[in-house]
Amino acid sequence: MESSPPPTEIHHAPPSPAKPNPLSPSPSKNDPTDDAILGKPFEDVRSYYTFDKELGRGQFAVIYLGKEIATGEFYAIKSISKKKILDADDREDVKREIQILQHLKGQANVVELKGSYEDKKSVHLVMELCAGGELFDRIIAKGHYTERAAAGIFRAIMNVVNTCHFMGVIHRDFKPENFLFATEDEGAMLKATDFGLSVFLEEGKVYSAVVGSAFYMAPDVLKRSYGKEADIWSAGVILYILLSGVPPFWAENKHGIFEATLQGIIDFESAPWPSISSSAKDLVTKMLNLDPKKRITSAQVLEHPWIREGGEASDKPIDIAVLSRMKQFRAMNKLKKLALKVIAENLSEEEIKGLKQMFVNMDTDNSGSITYEELKTGLARLGSKLSEFEVKQLMDAADVDGNGTIDYIEFITATMHRHKLEREENLYSAFQYFDKDSSGFITRDELETAMEEHGMSDASTIKEIISEVDTDNDGKINYEEFCAMMRSGIQQPAKRF
Repeated sequence: MESSPPPTEIHHAPPSPAKPNPLSPSPSKNDPTDDAILGKPFEDVRSYYTFDKELGRGQFAVIYLGKEIATGEFYAIKSISKKKILDADDREDVKREIQILQHLKGQANVVELKGSYEDKKSVHLVMELCAGGELFDRIIAKGHYTERAAAGIFRAIMNVVNTCHFMGVIHRDFKPENFLFATEDEGAMLKATDFGLSVFLEEGKVYSAVVGSAFYMAPDVLKRSYGKEADIWSAGVILYILLSGVPPFWAENKHGIFEATLQGIIDFESAPWPSISSSAKDLVTKMLNLDPKKRITSAQVLEHPWIREGGEASDKPIDIAVLSRMKQFRAMNKLKKLALKVIAENLSEEEIKGLKQMFVNMDTDNSGSITYEELKTGLARLGSKLSEFEVKQLMDAADVDGNGTIDYIEFITATMHRHKLEREENLYSAFQYFDKDSSGFITRDELETAMEEHGMSDASTIKEIISEVDTDNDGKINYEEFCAMMRSGIQQPAKRF
């Protein structure tokens, strides 16, 4: 198990033995604070902050907009449900995230932790609010940019990577979604967020936990033997996407992505690469070196001619198609997941009888949903040889609404044989579910209504889905477009141009 370094020892004179206070209540065996994760008394965060709208949701936490009652200042509050904290390792992860944020406090490019609270149900991290939005959203909103502009953005990213490594932290989950702008101003500071997978760097230690996001994982992470060089690889993937709109290693599923990553063949032939400078390609190549020992360091990246201010990055606009690809890559189509769920809900009792029994067998506490532990135990009982990592992948894939558990319909959706889901009559009934007015098209409003019903709605996702699926660009989705989406794997957006 990876652990943070021990705290520095502080030696004091031994205290005098405390005299028992007859008025103090004796400790109760059932005192809820006995099980405290943060090692301090429970405290109601709502005594100090009001909770407003949801800003985001991950596998383990929900981020809320919070307002400090005393000052009226706004913050981002990351609430981690204790139901998701399943074992001692998870408890250590939560504590370590707080320790790392405290350690990096005051660093310009890192989101600031204001405080942490714990109650019976959750651990809450109150953090600086980065109101300027995600990195790629801003690039897309600009509508055009040059290599020089990309170099400026990437310099900010590498400042974060360099700061973390200098301060003895490996982030382990660098990806575009984890870089936010502090404010909406043009020259706003770029901040790294989400240190939930980060660890303290112990010299000489080799890390083995396979963590991160599929497109950005280094081959050394997949081989379970890595150090801080893995962050350089992830940043190199971001640079490749910045310049071309798509990731360098692509496939229809995670296994395929990992295979492509381990091969490490970088495509510099497809558009727009022939028009990208050789200096940019040189930097990408040095960051995506399969051998971590030969991979360029964060300090060397910042010294590279392409990234240096006034360096070799061109002022020529990058192909406009790159922005479209970037947009489509980000959508990763939530509509398809939701449509599969709708189909699964409407299958006959006969078709799903066996799967229903499997679900009941795994749902040992009869709660109507399967936790990670129940899934792991249930699969093992069925003779499955899946690793913990593969079980977690299955959990992530099946958990459509992102609440950390798999409900009955999500289980059916994930385990149902694809040919049943993709049969013509099932596709047509799913299309009708979205096409509320039977016009033969799914409009933006209809899509919004359906996604709101399933807790998946936000304006940018809906816009991205329509731009991805609507191949004839009429602003709505017809039946042919819907079927093409449902029958396709993850298509590489580059092929569309």
